[in-house]
Amino acid sequence: MKPSRTRSVLFTIAMCLYVGTVAYLCFANFHKLPDVPKTLLGIPMDKIVHFCMFFPFPVLAYLAYDKLTDTPLRALAALVSICAVGCIFAGVTEIIQGSLPYRTQDIKDYGADCLAIGIASLLTFIIDLSKMRKEKCSVNTASSRS
Repeated sequence: MKPSRTRSVLFTIAMCLYVGTVAYLCFANFHKLPDVPKTLLGIPMDKIVHFCMFFPFPVLAYLAYDKLTDTPLRALAALVSICAVGCIFAGVTEIIQGSLPYRTQDIKDYGADCLAIGIASLLTFIIDLSKMRKEKCSVNTASSRS
């Protein structure tokens, strides 16, 4: 079942808002914020923030651009493309951060971004495959009753 046009437009708007929010969070000057713990369970808080910022990217992109496909191969191709674009977006944000006087560029931040994008892409692919199987089973059940 393909998503409706309204749903597609809503997810496209959500994706644009998401990209704007991530850009703001990556480029804004937050040096005047109160101190927060430096680590959580031994993981630097900055890396956790980067992971959380980029985790929604594949899910929103998948929904925004009607990539609910009818075959596993098409779903995989869509998510590989989305994953690549997400990693490029993450890389560009790090490069821009490196050029700002009040921000720093860190390859580990980029690693956290890409890890989040990769995990979210894999989860999105697994969920989409399970939906395909359910739809296939329901179609087979309906056709066998006829």
